[in-house]
Formats: sequence, C-alpha cells, structure tokens
Amino acid sequence: MSKGILYLIPVPLADDTLDSVLPADALAIARTLTHFVVEASKTARAHLKLFGTPHELRSLTMNELNEHTKDGELADLLAPLLAGHDVGLMSEAGCPGVADPGARLVRLAHARGVRVVPLVGPSSILLALMASGANGQKFRFNGYLPTGDGDRLAAIRNLEASSRKEKQAELFIETPYRNDALFAALIQHCSPGTHITVARELTGADEWIRSRTVADWRRGPKPELHKRPTVFVLSAD
Repeated sequence: MSKGILYLIPVPLADDTLDSVLPADALAIARTLTHFVVEASKTARAHLKLFGTPHELRSLTMNELNEHTKDGELADLLAPLLAGHDVGLMSEAGCPGVADPGARLVRLAHARGVRVVPLVGPSSILLALMASGANGQKFRFNGYLPTGDGDRLAAIRNLEASSRKEKQAELFIETPYRNDALFAALIQHCSPGTHITVARELTGADEWIRSRTVADWRRGPKPELHKRPTVFVLSAD
C-alpha cells in the first residue's frame, strides 16, 4: 500500500487576510483533505470553514498535536499516512513546523519514508525580518524569552552581545499580554545604538512595523502592544 502525503498547510496570521496570504493552489489542496493533525481542533475547523472545505466539518478526522502531546503518541498521528491517507498539518497561526510542535511529526514522517510537502503561506518570523532592515544573511529565532525579571534581563543582554559579536539579527516573541513588559525591558537595558524592530499584527488590518534605535524609542511614544501579536527583532551594530 502506498503511503499518503503530509501537507504542511499555512493559515492566516489575521482573520481578514485569507485571499492576500494564501495562494489558490494551497487552498485547493487543503479542500481535498479529510484527515488533519492540528494544534487546536476549534481553530483548525474555523480555518477550514474559511478555506471553503466541501466536507462537513464533523466528518473530518482531526487529531491534536500540541505541547502536551507525548512522544509515544506520535505513532498514532502518523498511522493514517501509513494507511495511505493524505494528511494536512496545521498550526494555530502561520506556518506549521516553525516555532510549532508539528515539527515532531514532520521528523517522524521523514523517518518512516512519508513524503512531506510544504505549502506556501505567511511566516510572521520571516515577514518581521524582511521589514526590519536587520541582517537577513544571518539571523536566529529565539522563541519566547524568560518571564522573570532577572532571567529576562540576562537573556536580553546575551542576545545583544551575540548580535553585536556575530553581526546577527535576533528575533523573539512574547505572550501578547506580556508585550509591554518585554518592550520596556528592551528599551531600558539595551544600548542606545541598538536597533529594535516591533512588528505588530502582521498582515492584519492593524499591521504596524517600526524599526528604531533604542535612543529613538526612548524619546518617542510607546507602541500599543498589549494583547496584540508581535515579533521583535534586535540588531546591535
């Protein structure tokens, strides 16, 4: 029996951007599928409804893969592929497998000889880097920084030192309700000449991107970031 294909299906970063961020080919493939591995079923069903799936949402086979999924459960998620079904992997937002637990299934799929096909769609990380003016030849995504004041300060100082030494852009995110605290720490503790890019609500109607030195940020008004998805880029020249 031939194995199915694991399609990596991007989803919009904002609710009002489907037509502008997902190409027709990606949508067409997503509409054919009846088996999915998703980070959250409720969100995935909402996205598939937006995509215009012809299938009854209740009829879809939908299994969750998130930060709570144990390694021993991955084989069950792979089983439909080994049985010949094509499967769509979907994240909560943006590209599956990038800053996303779906990467674990992708690795297992490769190990079991399953074909993996990434589809074109938005990545908040790359969009923020593109718009930052920072070094796109050398960069690192650091995920979430520590939340404790001392650990966060140490992380910021390490990132700034690494960026300066390696001439490398450092990208990171925060839980949206903690954005203001992270921004305040960056502006307080980074050197005046370090560039900080704030990329808020990318691709959405309220998209807002600014790249300024810390000295300029200190002189200007604070951006509105509370509970609004944001990617930060640090570049120390």
